[in-house]
Formats: sequence, C-alpha cells, structure tokens
Amino acid sequence: MVTTTVHLMRHGEVHNPEGVLYGRLPGYHLSERGVAMAEKVAAYLAGQADGPRRDVTVLYASPLQRAQETAAPISAALGLEIRTDPGLIEAENAFEGLTFGVGDGSLRHPRHWPLLVNPFRPSWGEPYTEQVARMVAVVEKARDEARGHEAVLVSHQLPVWITRLALENRRLWHDPRRRQCSLASLTSLTYDDDRLVGIGYTEPAADLLPGASAVAGA
Repeated sequence: MVTTTVHLMRHGEVHNPEGVLYGRLPGYHLSERGVAMAEKVAAYLAGQADGPRRDVTVLYASPLQRAQETAAPISAALGLEIRTDPGLIEAENAFEGLTFGVGDGSLRHPRHWPLLVNPFRPSWGEPYTEQVARMVAVVEKARDEARGHEAVLVSHQLPVWITRLALENRRLWHDPRRRQCSLASLTSLTYDDDRLVGIGYTEPAADLLPGASAVAGA
C-alpha cells in the first residue's frame, strides 16, 4: 500500500487597501504579512521549523499573482518548479471589483439582488460543482505524479473549502463565515493507494493571522 498526501494551500494575505472582492482580477499581490506567511509555510514544509521535512515532490499553483507569490518560497526551499494549473484558480464571481457587504457594500443596491436568487448554485458566480470538478482533476493529477510522496497545490479559499466539503460528502452550499480555511493554511488529503483515508488541517502561519480575521477577498 502506497501513501500519498496532497496539501491544498490557501495563499497568504493580499495587499487590498480598498477592501474589494478581487476574485480573478489581475494585479493583487501579497502584502508584507502575506509574504511572511508564505515563507513560514515554506520553512514548515522544509523542516526548518518544528517537525520533520515534508516529502514534497510536486508543486502546483493557481495562475493568479497571489498564488504564484505564495508558491515562490516553497519552490526555493524545496527546490521544486512551480507548475501553473488553471484548475486551481479562484472562483468566478459577479461582484469582482466591488465592496461586498450589507450595510455599505454592493448588497445595498437593488440592481445586484437578482444575483442572489439561488445561493445553492450559487447564482452570483461559478457553480460549486464546477469548482469541485476542476479542483479534483488537479488533485488526481498531482496525486499520481507524487505517488508515495507529497504534493502542494496553492489555490484560494472557496475552491479549497468546496473541495473539502465534496470529499467529505457534505453539502456544498454553506455559511462563508464558517469556512475552516485560513490564510496560508494547509488542507491535507491523505490517500492509501487510490483511496482517500483522511483529511487534515494545519495553520503553519497561525501566529501571523490578522486578529480580527477580516481580510477582504478569498
């Protein structure tokens, strides 16, 4: 029996002083704290922090800048090429570029209300089932390439969380405030041969998380 682990990593904190939902928009890079988060996870995986060096042999990242910048320290620490895969990209969202809130954001404008008619799909963006399909395709590819070792896939909060829900046979629609997927966290999928046997969760950069956990974006 061969054990393989695929880590789904959320990128680090993004520089976003306007507090908009940036989604797939270009030009959003890591903040100084986000860079520190990425470096801390790289040190964790390389065994430079507490614990052994992880046996990571495959590294993929979303094409978006914040994911590429998060993967860069891991690439340097482990000597791995960053392989870009569009299947790891952020979910498409009709509210990109807008502030998002009930009191002072986009939800106060009636013109946006038709986007909210079906939270189960969801009606405002890429269907949950499509996100799961593309994410799982990359997981399966990386698992095959890293068989007997480990892989890291740098992605975004919603796709990572939705993939976890699907693999745990839970409903895909959910309260975004209850996602267990903090900045720079690792959601780890462990397989014995081709069978998923465990899902773990760690926060190597927990001490760098914003105290209020109110970072815009995903």
